[in-house]
Amino acid sequence: MRALIFFLLFAAAAQAAKNLEIFFIDTEGGQATLVASPSGQAILIDTGYTGFGGRDANRIAEAAKLAHVKRINVLFLTHYHADHAGGVKNLLEVLPVESFYDHGPKVTDEKANSQDYDKARGNSPHFVYKPGDKIPIKDLDITVVVAAQKHIETPLHSGGQPNPFCAGLAPKDGEAGENPQSGGLVVEFGKFRFADLGDIIWNEELALLCPENRVGKLDLLLTPHHGTHVSPKSDYAMAPRVVIMNNGPKKGGNPEAYQMWEGMKGLEDLWELHFALAGGKDGNSADTFIANIDEKCEGKYLKVTAHEDGSFIVYNSRNKYTKTYGAK
Repeated sequence: MRALIFFLLFAAAAQAAKNLEIFFIDTEGGQATLVASPSGQAILIDTGYTGFGGRDANRIAEAAKLAHVKRINVLFLTHYHADHAGGVKNLLEVLPVESFYDHGPKVTDEKANSQDYDKARGNSPHFVYKPGDKIPIKDLDITVVVAAQKHIETPLHSGGQPNPFCAGLAPKDGEAGENPQSGGLVVEFGKFRFADLGDIIWNEELALLCPENRVGKLDLLLTPHHGTHVSPKSDYAMAPRVVIMNNGPKKGGNPEAYQMWEGMKGLEDLWELHFALAGGKDGNSADTFIANIDEKCEGKYLKVTAHEDGSFIVYNSRNKYTKTYGAK
């Protein structure tokens, strides 16, 4: 009997180990997304802010502990704004990082600082990524799709179809600084597909997805640039089943951006890291789907557990609510 119990427990643990886990960590309007592969390797996309008593780094460390991650194999920095790159020094105080990936030298932008990041990473392995590059995390297929105002020319295997949502859309003038330089990637685990496009804005989204959708259809999408702007409807071609808004109470989650995503045909749910104060009741999802309701919060996270067949579960750490999205 003991042997049988041991076997069942071992089999259950082995089955659980085959899952991909993604933690969307609350950095109060910045970004830090931990992607833990079934192999135990992990990529962290951005680090949130510095300061606040090491708040964001501590929240990342908590998520890493829950994911049984003891080190960050790849730190993927989308760009050098403080809400994405500021927390690197604090992160290194709580977790080791094996290698650092970024888009290269920063451009002229008074809100961006790459010096602290360069100093913190020191002589650690460092790579400048470009569109089409693969990020080496075992069991996952991770492709850089946009970086430094360039995008993949060859569509991913599920992309390449003409995008009907491009009609009537045109580039905008005046986009400059670090946001257009932002890196973005697609993570694939079997049939499950997730995209994090960093802080790219209108022109980069348009170039990536028009006249053909180079990304393909997704299961899960993190809103570009925290939902601070209305994305072009060319993004609709990615057809994510679930969208997650990495906003703060007073940053991101703009009412117009919320309405744009919420109005996408076929979207099953829009989850948020925070209740966006500017949106009011009509400009936010139901409380069930929001990780942090109050402006002064405990920094609750959203967690996605994905399976190779394309099914996945979203878990809200605030209220313990879970929702399963079956394989299609």
